[in-house]
Formats: sequence, C-alpha cells, structure tokens
Amino acid sequence: MTDPQIEITADLVRELLQEQHPDLAGPAITEVAGGWDNRQWRLGDEWAVRMPRTERAPDLQRKERRWLPVLAPRLPLPVPIPVRTGAPSARFPKPWTVMTWVPGDPLDDASISRGDHAADTLAGFLRALHVAAPAEAPISADRGAHPSTYTEAFDHFMYAVAPGDVADDVRAVWADAVAAPEWEGPPVWVHGDLHPANVVISDGTLSGVIDFGDMFAGDPAWDLAAAWVILPAGAASRFFDEYAHADEATIRRARGLAALKSLFLMLMGRNGDRGLPGGKPTWGPAGRAALDRVLGRALV
Repeated sequence: MTDPQIEITADLVRELLQEQHPDLAGPAITEVAGGWDNRQWRLGDEWAVRMPRTERAPDLQRKERRWLPVLAPRLPLPVPIPVRTGAPSARFPKPWTVMTWVPGDPLDDASISRGDHAADTLAGFLRALHVAAPAEAPISADRGAHPSTYTEAFDHFMYAVAPGDVADDVRAVWADAVAAPEWEGPPVWVHGDLHPANVVISDGTLSGVIDFGDMFAGDPAWDLAAAWVILPAGAASRFFDEYAHADEATIRRARGLAALKSLFLMLMGRNGDRGLPGGKPTWGPAGRAALDRVLGRALV
C-alpha cells in the first residue's frame, strides 16, 4: 500500500512549504506518530501537514478538502479543517494538505475517565453528523454496506487473531448483526473510521474527532459501533439513550461491526509490534478491550 520510493522528512515538508506556502514555513515541524494512508507533521501550534503515503491517500485528502468545510460548522467538536493545498511537484509528486490541528491526545495514547460525559459528547457529535447527505456525497468502495457483505473479512480476522476464549460469543454477535435488517433510511453522513487513533481526548473526555478521509454517505451503524470501540465499559447504554435515533436493527448491526473493528485493531496491533505501517502496538490491547465490551451485555 505504501510508496517506499518517497522518503518524507521534516526537511522535505519545510522545502515544500517554502516553495508553495512560504508564509507557513517558519514554525517548527514535528512528526506525529502513527498514520495509515498519510504521514502527518505538526506545524507549530495551529496546523498539521498531511502527506500521502498510499496510492489511495490523495483521493482521501481531496474528499476532506471538499467536504470538511461543509460539515465542520455544524459539528459540536473540533475537527481538522483544510486551510491550504500543496500541488504535486518534482520534490513530491502527490498533492498534500495543510489542516488545522485538533489539540489533545489520541485515545490510543490516553484514556477516558469521564465516561458519562464522553458518551453524551459522542452521541451529540454523531447526531449532528448523521443527517441526510446530498446526492453528490461520496460512497465507499470498502465499507458502508450491510455486515453480511463483510463475512469473509470477519472470518479472516477471526482466523488471524484467534480469540479462542471468546470465539463462539464473537461469532454469535456477528451472526446477529448479519441477520439484522438493512438500513432503510436515507444515506447519512458517516465518519467511517471511528477508532481510538481517530478521536482526541482532553481532561479525560472526548474533545475532538480527526481523520475524515473515509467519510461516506450510508448506514450510521458504521459510526455507532464506536459505542463499544471508543467508549469505556458501561457507557454504551447511556450513549444510545442520548443518541436517541438508533432502532433495534441498527444497534444490532453496530454491535457486529464493533466486533469486526475490534478484531481488526487486534490484528493491526500485531503489525505495530513488528514495526509495520498501518498500526501501532497500542492498538492490540485497545482492540481486545473493545471486544470485551462488545461481549459484555446486549443492549436490545
């Protein structure tokens, strides 16, 4: 997925800024750990530079540049807003983006201590986001469909992670999600990639949401899985009460998708342990903790 021919360094980022946005070239440049499709560099206190590292990354950045300015004004939490575009050049042959920096610590490097507040905050954020999307809104090629579409991926993750102590329970949750009716409402805006590395924590609670490259119009269950993947144990019930718009079938799909995402985090944590891109060592424990929350008790 990554392009090993391009070495992205702080010097390269500064040179690109000096060439194309010299008024932003002065502040300190510091690499931000992690990143899947993009490598990110902190630019002073206010901005971040997102540099594509995979073939699909430029399209994801174009999506953020097109739609985040539309969505951000109505969202109750800070999100990154594109402020400048970098053009492909001889130094770096892909477009890149300067965005506002969302302060705080990613959840995979922090923890939520104010669970009720985080549940209410996440519910309010997703209520504001999950409105009917326009006809020209993006759709996703690899996520957003009914859980039954992803049974092959689920089986692969189960085999790779081998959660033998809870395998039967995980399969039961997935079977229930597959049996749940499909989303019958209009396609709504969906973040599409809510997991511990893509939410920001301050003072023990949720304070920002980042990385909207996978946003699409579709089934809100893909985001509602965050009730288990992000929130601490015992907070899911409060979250769904506060969100107030999820019917039984949507919660069943969301719970199954939470199991799928938990397995994926566990697998990608192994990548991080081996120093491979697309994961951090912290993701493994975060995925297992999320899976335990999924299996804690049913909401419906």
